[in-house]
Amino acid sequence: MQTTKYREAGLPWYTIYPTVSEFSGAVGAEAYEEWLRNLPADDPVSLYFHVPFCRSACWYCGFPTTITRHDAPILNYVAALRDEIRLVSERAPQRLPVSDMHFGGGTPSLIGPAEFLALMEFLRRRFALTKTATVAVEIDPRTFTAEMVEALGAAGVNRVSLGVQSFDPIVQKAINRVQSEAQTSAAVEMLRRHGVSRINFDLIFGLPHQTVQSCVETARAAVAMRPDRLAVFGYAHIPSVVKNQRLIEEAVLPGSAARAEQYAAVAATLIAAGYREIGLDHFALPDDELALAQKTGRLRRNSLGYSATTCRTLIGFGASAIGRVGEGYVQNEVTRDSYIQHIAAGRLATSKGYRLTDDDRVRAAIIERLMCDLEADVQAICGAHGSDPIRLLDSAERLAMLAEDGIVDFENGFVRVRREHRFVIRAVAAAFDAFLDRDGRKHSPQVRASIQPEAKLDALRGLS
Repeated sequence: MQTTKYREAGLPWYTIYPTVSEFSGAVGAEAYEEWLRNLPADDPVSLYFHVPFCRSACWYCGFPTTITRHDAPILNYVAALRDEIRLVSERAPQRLPVSDMHFGGGTPSLIGPAEFLALMEFLRRRFALTKTATVAVEIDPRTFTAEMVEALGAAGVNRVSLGVQSFDPIVQKAINRVQSEAQTSAAVEMLRRHGVSRINFDLIFGLPHQTVQSCVETARAAVAMRPDRLAVFGYAHIPSVVKNQRLIEEAVLPGSAARAEQYAAVAATLIAAGYREIGLDHFALPDDELALAQKTGRLRRNSLGYSATTCRTLIGFGASAIGRVGEGYVQNEVTRDSYIQHIAAGRLATSKGYRLTDDDRVRAAIIERLMCDLEADVQAICGAHGSDPIRLLDSAERLAMLAEDGIVDFENGFVRVRREHRFVIRAVAAAFDAFLDRDGRKHSPQVRASIQPEAKLDALRGLS
């Protein structure tokens, strides 16, 4: 049975459920303030900081970023982040404990060393970082400096994610991201010398001029540097949405069959090197937190992707940042200027959100287990939420189709995706999405006015 018909480009990646397309202005700053005030004082939280700046544009990238050669816009933005941190912490019941924080972008390592150290010191005054807290930062090896790596080490950063994408110079030129193996290796060595020992790499397949051989060579070069984790994403070409991509020549993009071969070859290379396959698109060494969490059934999925954290609360800071707090989700103003204006006026920058229902919670739990474990005990999950599994299973027409086509095994309320069909896990998760019709189309009355950051991320990572 061919699974091509299930690779639907419109399906979400289910980092969260419901997805951002269901957010509305009905949930705003007032609801966010209430949810912050009602947070349990002793429950650890996760923090995310969005830093939307880069020195140059990578043509494949769909994230909302600002290209700047100057530091002033970055310094102004960091000042706004500090003000938002203060506004949020003042609304919390007390100095909340933090188990992990993540700086994403853009290129967070563009924050200057002194400014980053000052920001971390301010955070420690406003929040209580646990002794084992993970502090993660995304960096670009092309702009990374010895002064910044010293600052990261001094600030207690213990995990770093490096964008690699491809080491093939022909591919790099075609996507406007020229980054040598030597640059990447030097960054890794500097980080490890300064005590930042946990390293992540991002790779992409399906890029212009990529071949199976060049993907394998990139994977082998990456493995030689022994990162703890690798994320292997598929490039989705949507130039009508992502203007950068209009600079990429479509004629040299690999087709769907070639893309599938590329991913399979990369996966085989990483597994042969001792990495464990995690969820849909991640690989980790056996002693990495993700691999251990998967082994013990504790792997989680949130707006940042796969995670080993058990925190129920994720507080997002910065333009477009998404958080899960209290009774639902919130998102900040998407544009940088609008975000800064709200914060400068002394108010939270929440632009929209979503209040979860009991039905949303049980569906989210099922979808999360499917995306993490490729299986879900629907009956047990429904029981834990006080929900009737018959209601969900009887209405899941897509699930019946998937079982009939041999994609999943489905018995006594237990759904398991057959290993050879793991890449259509989104289609399986979609069987429990109340906002999709049987053909995978959104039927929510809300209309998406523009492509939001999560949608751009979904497109960038797409296997479809």
